[in-house]
Amino acid sequence: MSTTPASTEIKDEIEDVQNIADQRKIAIDKVGIKDIKHPVKVSDRTTGEQHTIANFNMYVNLPHQFKGTHMSRFVEILNQHEREITVKSFREMLGQMTERLDAESGYIEMNFPYFVNKEAPVSKVKSLMDYDVTFIGEITGTQTMMTVKVVVPVTSLCPCSKNISDYGAHNQRSHVTLTVRVDSFVWIEDLIDLVEKEASCEIFGLLKRPDEKFVTERAYDNPKFVEDMVRDIAARLNDDSRITAYTVESENFESIHNHSAYALITKGFD
Repeated sequence: MSTTPASTEIKDEIEDVQNIADQRKIAIDKVGIKDIKHPVKVSDRTTGEQHTIANFNMYVNLPHQFKGTHMSRFVEILNQHEREITVKSFREMLGQMTERLDAESGYIEMNFPYFVNKEAPVSKVKSLMDYDVTFIGEITGTQTMMTVKVVVPVTSLCPCSKNISDYGAHNQRSHVTLTVRVDSFVWIEDLIDLVEKEASCEIFGLLKRPDEKFVTERAYDNPKFVEDMVRDIAARLNDDSRITAYTVESENFESIHNHSAYALITKGFD
């Protein structure tokens, strides 16, 4: 006869509470894990790959008949994808997540700082510039959509200020947020370059005096309203066959006002 109390007996099988039927008949659109940090390798146009730390949100849908999802499986999937993250591998991770969790739809958002080693225009001194980048993957049935979002800081100079002033013109730092849906590979640097070429001037981490003179005069010779910025970028995107949909936003942190100027163009998103 066993002397072990019934309350301490080890069960051969542990009940899976998540699989218990739920009687409320209410489906959940997104359930999963949020704000989990993980080291990743991202494709880099110059060096091949770049190591960074990403913040992940991972969700699936939950049919009305299930009580809960299996949260631990999200982390397992993430740990299996420490290799280089690309549009292709991101799609694979989406498919694996919905399959492992018996879901009809899934969503992964990966936000990370991305660094570009930029060369100053005159002195050629190099310094790192950081950009905020987000990969967003969505899968519903057999349809997969990949979206890339990048925030690019630039300089904008006001055409009106230049036109009415005897000398000088007000300028400011601006954030251009470019969100694109892609159906083939696109370098992060391609998107950054596109935005910077349409600004009054790009921004650098380190400038010597000859460089500062260059960027000041470059911005003065290339004035743009916030409306000009989004239109010029949109025109470039319209000619890029890799881009199936886009949203371009520009926020100018006005140097002579206590508010920002803002403009947005979107095309192709439902």
